[in-house]
Amino acid sequence: MSRKLLLLSMVLSVLLCSSLVVSVNAASMWSRTYGGTGGEKAYSLVSTSDGGYAIAGIWNYSYYSDWFISYFWGDFWLVKIDEFGDMKWNKTYGGQGYDMAYSLVATSDGGYAIAGAWNYTIDLVFGTVNADCWLVKTDSLGNMQWNHTYGEGFAYSLVATSDGGYAIAGITNGDFWLLKTDAFGNMEWNRTYGGTGDDIANSLMATSDGGYAIAGATDYFGSNDSWLVKTDSLGNMQWNHTYGGIGSDWANSLIAAPEGGYIMAGSFTNSFGMGEYWLVKTDESGNMQWNKTYGGFGQEACSVVATPDGGYAIVGDDGVWLVKTDEFGNKEWWERYMGMGVSEACSVVATPDGGYAIAGATESAGDFDCWLIKTDEHGIVPEYSSLLVPALVLTATAFIIINKKRLLHKRSQ
Repeated sequence: MSRKLLLLSMVLSVLLCSSLVVSVNAASMWSRTYGGTGGEKAYSLVSTSDGGYAIAGIWNYSYYSDWFISYFWGDFWLVKIDEFGDMKWNKTYGGQGYDMAYSLVATSDGGYAIAGAWNYTIDLVFGTVNADCWLVKTDSLGNMQWNHTYGEGFAYSLVATSDGGYAIAGITNGDFWLLKTDAFGNMEWNRTYGGTGDDIANSLMATSDGGYAIAGATDYFGSNDSWLVKTDSLGNMQWNHTYGGIGSDWANSLIAAPEGGYIMAGSFTNSFGMGEYWLVKTDESGNMQWNKTYGGFGQEACSVVATPDGGYAIVGDDGVWLVKTDEFGNKEWWERYMGMGVSEACSVVATPDGGYAIAGATESAGDFDCWLIKTDEHGIVPEYSSLLVPALVLTATAFIIINKKRLLHKRSQ
């Protein structure tokens, strides 16, 4: 019996130590929702210099349709979060219509720049979508400093440029659209790229040679292909490549590969007609080196980030999926996070502690709330471990006490 007590004492010690480790780690692993009485969603996430996060998306989304036009309401939304997931402040920007913030960058002066669409409507008679590209600049507390619209179109991706200005990619008149502004949002030039079909630019990055790379989709004979366009510093196209199969395929997210070239994440239609997470690696000239698919149940990868070990992390929809790969796209592990209803992830960043922060939306009481998840390096969010470990400790403690009393009782006889 004494050996059993010794063993249980050792187990208890391990559990106590484990509980301390979990309580320490729990501060850096959590999930939070943010929102009001309407629908809220995060489209873009950045890490901030104070160890926290900033999220851009839509606030208080709603809509109404008559016989001719669908009307939408909502505002640009900027939320500042600390390292523990607590909201520090939030701001909305917009007019009487529907304004959607799709892309966010932290600026060198400590503020933020947000790009998206202003005054979005759908004309049901002519089947047209109307909106203006919108760029908003704020200070470090989210107070608007200036804003500009740039004609009909949508801004889906934004980068800060080396000269202090901004570059925006999106869609106008059914074409890829790239525009460049100065530091105050004044347009310097804009370019369009595309054919007879509809082409949409979903992701933009500045390249080391001063130019730009843009990824999205092109409608080629009625079927979408992923499209990668490389330009010089003035937006003149240098080369372009398409990637895909016989189904509809597209790229949602573009980053530079650590060893050179480009990485795109999006959706690939498999032989069953279902979408899969899709990761494509190209060389510096856009020639495909490899591609991998993951899933196969109508899924779509929305964001990709390079990881410290040379691999990649991808997030997307069908719940919130986080897929971790090695440098060649081979899946190492995956995690799925389920909310109360329909959930999706739109943006992921790698965090300084080796983990990941994921932003998107989850359904709650019929509406959507913005959802932010912070994981460890293995994608774990131990929301219940802080309750599980103490329960195990208490169980082991009670077991030891009971058996110790039995042992003393036997010795007294």
